[in-house]
Amino acid sequence: MPIYDYKCLKCNETFEALVLKNSPQTECPACKGTELEQLISSFGVDSEGTRTLSSNGQKRKNAAIRKEYASAQAAYEREHRH
Repeated sequence: MPIYDYKCLKCNETFEALVLKNSPQTECPACKGTELEQLISSFGVDSEGTRTLSSNGQKRKNAAIRKEYASAQAAYEREHRH
């Protein structure tokens, strides 16, 4: 699928667009501008290794969020004890 990344030079919005052979001119979804810069896109890779890396990264993010929440909850309880 020919999906391209663009940056609007008018409002700096970045977006993806599906561009087919007979598609009308691509425009920014935010401001409808047509002065666009086509960005270098990375390709998608799906394998057991990439799924494991993604899963491990998400587990680390979730652990950090839980730790931050627990710390905030403890601080709240210390401040609001009667």
